[in-house]
Order: sequence, then structure tokens, then C-alpha cells
Amino acid sequence: MSWEIVAWFLAGLAFLIVGADLVVRQTTQLAVSLGVRPLVLGLTVVAIGTSFPELAVGITASIQGSGSLAVGNIAGTNVFNILFILGLSALVKPLPLQSRILKFELPMIVVTAVLMTVMAWDGTLTRVDGGILFGAAILYTAVLIRISRSESRAVKEEFKEMYGGAPGKMGRRAMIRNRGLNFVLLVFGMGFLVLGADFLVTGAIDMARALGVTEAMIGLTIVAIGTSAPEIATTLVATFKDDRDVAVGNLLGSSIYNILVILALTCLIAPKGLPVNIELVYFDVPLMAGVAVACIPVFATGRRISRIEGGLFVTIYLTYLLFVIFFHK
Repeated sequence: MSWEIVAWFLAGLAFLIVGADLVVRQTTQLAVSLGVRPLVLGLTVVAIGTSFPELAVGITASIQGSGSLAVGNIAGTNVFNILFILGLSALVKPLPLQSRILKFELPMIVVTAVLMTVMAWDGTLTRVDGGILFGAAILYTAVLIRISRSESRAVKEEFKEMYGGAPGKMGRRAMIRNRGLNFVLLVFGMGFLVLGADFLVTGAIDMARALGVTEAMIGLTIVAIGTSAPEIATTLVATFKDDRDVAVGNLLGSSIYNILVILALTCLIAPKGLPVNIELVYFDVPLMAGVAVACIPVFATGRRISRIEGGLFVTIYLTYLLFVIFFHK
């Protein structure tokens, strides 16, 4: 494998990370200036924004006819989010879980993961599948916004600390100028995402061919870990600020939107659907669903994720990663 392939891949990853940071920051500032509540902002706008690298990669891979790379990226990212990032956060400090997470987001991550598994079982994710998933995303977001109104004051304060409250007083011209700057930087961020996705997908495909492995394997590992950079950053910041609800809410929300929005849009732009690699159908996607189901007893026991459970999550992920690297064909 030539260094040129690695350079293209790393350049794409760098553009994706910079682009995602710009998109999340500028979208957040625009939403705050428009009066969106911090809790709604964190659970929806930021959760979707941190998934933009997966969207850019999915759409690019779909256009280039690499459906398994797109699907592998979604499955790999969700497994990485739950097992590694969430587990690592719990290792730093046990994660208490609010009733919203247990009653709503936990069942939703299980339902969406199982739904993706069922849809992929015939080896193809169609436009109809994408339409169903996107419809579910709209319903999920509407219910989430409604539930957020009755969230506890402590949780609302955590999200306000993380994402800010209403903007300070400023004149109309200054407000318009700020929003204009936010919009321009948002466009630049999206441009970085598009360019980065093109570089990364091209590099990933060439890397898979050079190493003699499937595109799905590359999507499950280095692409999935790389595109999870925004989730890692958001979770680490929330963890060190001790905003534990933000950490859990962002990861679960991002994982749910990965399926309901990112995978849905990727399916909708693929005229003949997304072909899914057989290993993904029978192992990796069901494993993703299994990880989601396994969260039920872990989350429900004591309404928290302990350090021991966090360590177990990380250990399982590292074992899975080794299995994929050495045995995934």
C-alpha cells in the first residue's frame, strides 16, 4: 500500500473533523441566536451535527457505489459510540442515568438498531427503507422535543452550561452580522465535509484493495473511529465539565440519528439501494443491535453505568476490533 493512499485518507479525515467542528459550532450559535432551548439544542441539533461526517461519507460512498462502506461506517460508529466512548466515559466517572434516557432513548436505540438489522437482512437497504427511517426520525424528534419540556431543572442547567443560553443583548445590525458570519462559516464547514468525504472514501476504497480486505471492514474500523471524532470531543468535554447527562444524551442521540437520519438519507439517494456485505448482514449489524439490547440490563441496574461496566464495554469493543481486523473477510 502506497503512502499516497494513506495521505489521501488522512487528508480526508482531517477535512471531515475540521468541517464537522465548523458545522456543529456555527449551527449551535445560529440556533442559540434564534432562541432554541439548550436542552433541545443538545439533544437534536448537536446530536445530528456530530453525525455529519457519517452523512458525508455515506452519501459519497453511495454515489461511488460502495454501499457496504456506508453501512459498515454506521454499524461500526454506533458500536464504537456505545462500547468505547460511553464505556471510557464511565471509566473516568460512573454515569448516572436520567429517567428520560431509560424510558425513551434507551428503547429507541434498541428499536432503531433492530429495525436496521431487519431491513438489511435481504442484503439491500432500499429507498423505501430510507423513507421509513426518515419518517421515524421526524416522529422521534417531535416526541423528544415534547419530552424535553418536562425534564428536570438540573438536567436543563447541564445543557445550558454546555451549549449556552440566550445570546447577550446586541443591536439588530450586530445580530444580523453575527448570523451572516455564522452562515458563511457553516457553508465553509459543509464544503470541508464534502471535500473530506471524497478524499476519505477514495482513500478507504484504495486502502481496502491494497490490503486485500473488504470495504465493509475498512468502514467498520478506521473510518468508523475517524468519523466519531466529534462524538469523542463532545463527550470528553462534557465528562471533564461533569455534565454527565450531556455525555450520555449526545452519544445515544447521535447513534439513533445515525440510523434514522444518516442511513435514511444515504438510502434515499441510492437509486438501486445500498448493497450490504454478507458479513455485515449476518454479524456486524446484528452485533450492533445486540450491543443496544445489552444496554438494557446495564442501564437499568442502579440507573447508572459503573466503572466496572464501563471497563467491560471498552474490553468488549477492543476484542471486537481485533476480531474484525484479523478475521473479517
